[in-house]
Amino acid sequence: MRVVAYCYREVNGSPDISPALGEEILAAVEQVYTDVALPTEPGYRPERDRLLADLQAHPTDRVLVDNLATLGNNPAEIRSWVEAIESAGAEVVTLNDDAIDLDSILQGASLASDQRRRRLREGHARSRLQALPPPGKAPYGYRRGQGRYLIDRATAPVVTAFVNEFLLYGSLRGAVRFIEGKLGKRISVSTGRRWLTHPVYRGDLQYQDGNVLRDTHAAIISREEAAQIDRLLRRNRPLPPRTAGAPRSLAGLVTCQECGQPLTISKTAPRGQAKSYLYLRPSGCPKSPRCQAIPYDDALHRIVNQICQELPPAVAQFTARIPPGAPAPSTGLQGAIAAKEAAIAQLPTLEDSGILDAETAALRRYKLQCEISILHQQLAQLPPVNLQELSQSVSIPQFWLDLSETERRFFFREFIRDIQIVREDSAWQVELVLVF
Repeated sequence: MRVVAYCYREVNGSPDISPALGEEILAAVEQVYTDVALPTEPGYRPERDRLLADLQAHPTDRVLVDNLATLGNNPAEIRSWVEAIESAGAEVVTLNDDAIDLDSILQGASLASDQRRRRLREGHARSRLQALPPPGKAPYGYRRGQGRYLIDRATAPVVTAFVNEFLLYGSLRGAVRFIEGKLGKRISVSTGRRWLTHPVYRGDLQYQDGNVLRDTHAAIISREEAAQIDRLLRRNRPLPPRTAGAPRSLAGLVTCQECGQPLTISKTAPRGQAKSYLYLRPSGCPKSPRCQAIPYDDALHRIVNQICQELPPAVAQFTARIPPGAPAPSTGLQGAIAAKEAAIAQLPTLEDSGILDAETAALRRYKLQCEISILHQQLAQLPPVNLQELSQSVSIPQFWLDLSETERRFFFREFIRDIQIVREDSAWQVELVLVF
């Protein structure tokens, strides 16, 4: 009978690595394959691979191991290698057992894994009730300490600079390029969007179940900035990605009604002249002849005059939908928030009187805090209270003409959803689709 052995040894600081098998067993073993554990690469086992290759070339009756854990790092890997050795015609034998029941081993390992996952879930649930941060690495801009997230003074200024750049120009990609060029921090657009929208940067904690707890740590983004960020992202969502931060205020807003194509901005400089001209041209116009280009300045002045005429009536019609004497939507939400905060304030009294135990009170407090967070999100999405006064202020043509292109782009996208160019023979008109 031909017998070989396989050993997997830990490094104990000594260069002399002795096999795990005893001297009597070694006398009956023809060859011992020994792998040394590498902490950085636990799957690196060249001797185990050589054992299987030798078994296929020179069949063996038995492969002796001290225990099954020697063959792999997890139950699935152990089973795979036992089946591979047995398919080569050899029997796997441990020092303690002559027979191996792989199904029982895997069932026991699966049960232990399920129990471990359940204990982890229970621990995470207790952490949520105590408003502790979720497990894992702290988000960029924060560090762990004192049972919560603390602002990291080394990395938080990067997030702050990114947010300020986005609020100033409303361009996500532009803000990404800004911090890479100015601060040397390279991030993806999706990471930048996460910085802008994730509750953790607003001082809130978000858990795996989707619930959010407010004001659990210091915020990098204030509530006012968060509301403005959400409004900017919401208005930029229907626009083509590269027009969100375009230098011209009409970029991505104008469409030709005749051919249905968006109008892009092109720059033309006549030969021999230093002055250049801007035009709105339909991209990919299928008509023949193609729809004519429109001077950019002419279109801008017509659009400004049109919005000054249409905005006040549209806002008045929007506000007229609210029945007379009906409370503002924000009043109802604020009342619901106050009621839930009052319920939280009563929990210590109920716990002291014995009506609620500590666990029930903690669970009720957690649920009320999550409901308050949802109400605050709904409150932040409401239109501004002074909408009527604002519409009167921006209905003056000189207000629009005195703005820079960046500032004008900000206000255009605040009030306009789409601009249609309607062509009639050689003339053209402007039709506005307002957000109201």
